[in-house]
Amino acid sequence: MENQILIRNARAVVTCDDRDQVLYDVDILIQGPAILEIGQGLSAPGARIIDGRGKIVYPGLINTHHHFFQTFVRNQASIDYPNLLVVDWLKRIYPIFSRITEDVIYYSSLTAMGDLLKHGCTTAFDHQYCYTKASGKKLVDRQMQAAGELGIRYHAGRGANTLPEEEGSTIPPEMLETTKEFLDDCNRLIGLYHDPDPFSMGQIVISPCQPINSYRETFTDSVALARERGVHLHTHLGEGENILMEERWGMRTLQWCEEIGFVGPDVWVAHGWELTPEEYGVMARTGTGVSHCPGPAVLGGFDILDIPAMEKAGMLISLGCDGSATNDSSSLLDSLRMAYLMQSWHSKKRGGSPSAYDMLKIATVNGAKTLGRTHLGSLEPGKGADLFMVDAEVLELTGTLHDPKNLLARVGVTGPVALTMVNGEVVVENGRLTRVDEARLAFEGEQVYKRVLSGI
Repeated sequence: MENQILIRNARAVVTCDDRDQVLYDVDILIQGPAILEIGQGLSAPGARIIDGRGKIVYPGLINTHHHFFQTFVRNQASIDYPNLLVVDWLKRIYPIFSRITEDVIYYSSLTAMGDLLKHGCTTAFDHQYCYTKASGKKLVDRQMQAAGELGIRYHAGRGANTLPEEEGSTIPPEMLETTKEFLDDCNRLIGLYHDPDPFSMGQIVISPCQPINSYRETFTDSVALARERGVHLHTHLGEGENILMEERWGMRTLQWCEEIGFVGPDVWVAHGWELTPEEYGVMARTGTGVSHCPGPAVLGGFDILDIPAMEKAGMLISLGCDGSATNDSSSLLDSLRMAYLMQSWHSKKRGGSPSAYDMLKIATVNGAKTLGRTHLGSLEPGKGADLFMVDAEVLELTGTLHDPKNLLARVGVTGPVALTMVNGEVVVENGRLTRVDEARLAFEGEQVYKRVLSGI
């Protein structure tokens, strides 16, 4: 049949389904954006055949927190995050961010998205809050353009900062917007790009940057608009701001968010390392998720999330890279490995830690739940054909292949994958992005970086 793909004779398929099945020596038949069938000896006359021999197939990873624009401030010794307090780091980094242009957003987004795809990530959320006098308002538009060119599922978080420095924020004037500017643009973007279809390639998330750097009305009005338009909400929470929130509002950030309705199954937050055990219960009761970003936690020396306690309380936890200014990597496989090792160190002292496979499901199934994408996150008939393959016929994996479920994070499979498929289309093959001229984009992006940001 036309528009079918048959992955034939896969060595193993790690489904991440409700039964945690691993299927051996099977075929996967794909039609359009969805998986049609998984089994042995499948027949599909006219289908494109992909040889799965020696390959282990996994559901596509889902990244629930990132800042693509920061990709162009990687590897900068002058803003070395581990050697600075957060407030001092912000003072150094925001003047650089205030120079960012529309072209920087486009090429830095291509860079981050390409990195994600090459490392098995098929759906990505980005928190784009950097709107400057130089950039204009069409930044998410350029990101949607980039995502469409590469073929990644993209959830765009339209962020903003509205509180001026003189009223207690860390935001320079060049990066401030009014609440009306912000929400008017959210409305515009929802109308242009938000697609609620089960297999949609683009959605919009209303994402005021953080409570400490915005007016209260920015958050209350965001809640009202999101509920009216049926989109999700996102912000930073529990990453060191609580003492300032208590000084300003007489309460911790989560309580402040709960009072104004910025909680619920359509809300998730980034980081959450300041959350208390009592607040785990609030998060679980309200259905509010948290994106765990291990990179900045390690680089900044912050507290490690107590994932077993959070899960016991009923919290929904997903995985994020976070911005490249505090990670320098857009590989979610690398974040998966880091998160597993962090939990092993932290949680075994407290009576047990998540397995490598547990962390994989956080990065797949839980990511899909967080974004409201119930047709993604596992490999099953009827689910989206989002997957990646790892070549098992390599010397470095000898002696590990008896347990494909735990292989990735446990063994440290963090390099480029053999193949990535999104929505039934191969977008990475043999180490290269299939839809674009990588060399041309890399050259153009480097010229933009040098022109706008190099030497700051």
